[in-house]
Amino acid sequence: MQKRFRSRVAQCALAAAFVSGVTFAAHAALTFTHTITGMPLDLSEAPEEGRDTEAVKTFLATGKNLYVENTSCLPKAKDLFLSMCSGCHGHYGEGKIGPGLNDAYWTYPKNMTDQGLFETVFGGANGQMGPMYGALNLDEMLLVMAWVRHLYKDDPKEATWLTPAQRASFTPYDEKQDHTPPPDEAAVCKVSSASAAGLR
Repeated sequence: MQKRFRSRVAQCALAAAFVSGVTFAAHAALTFTHTITGMPLDLSEAPEEGRDTEAVKTFLATGKNLYVENTSCLPKAKDLFLSMCSGCHGHYGEGKIGPGLNDAYWTYPKNMTDQGLFETVFGGANGQMGPMYGALNLDEMLLVMAWVRHLYKDDPKEATWLTPAQRASFTPYDEKQDHTPPPDEAAVCKVSSASAAGLR
C-alpha cells in the first residue's frame, strides 16, 4: 500500500513538472536546440526568476536580444560576464581556456545569431562549456550575451546580430578606450516597449 502511495505521489510530481515545463515552453515561439546534440532544450530548467521580463518574452518570440547595445544595461551585463564567463573566455572575450568571443570567428557558427549564442550559453557545448541554466536565469543570459556582443572588435558589417541602425553607429570595442558607462546603483536596465514592439 505504501509503495503504491509513493508511486502515485511520484507520478503526480512528474505530471506537475511536465505541465509546468509545457506551459513555459508554450511561451517560446522558437525551438531552441543543444549546440552539440541538436536535441531540444528544456527552458523550464532555468530558474523561475528572470523569465518574465520584456526582453525574455521578446527573445523567446523573435530570437532577438533587446539588451544588445542598450547602454542602460551594459554595466550590469559587464558585471555578469566578468563574474561568470571571464575566467574561461578572458576579461575582454579574447579567449583563455575557452574560445575567444570578441571577433568574427565563431567556434560554433550558429553563435553569430542571438538564438544560437543563447543555445550555447543555456545548454553548454564541448570542453568545459557546461550549461549555464543553473548559474544564470534567462534574463541574465541575455545580459551576458549583450556584453559579448559589445566586446566585438572586428568589422561591424560582419556583426549580423546588430540591427542596421546599430551596425551603422557601432564602434568596435577597444579595451584601451572602454566607453562602457560606469555602474550606477540607481540605474535600472530599461527596455523600451517601442523597441520590443518593433521586433514582433
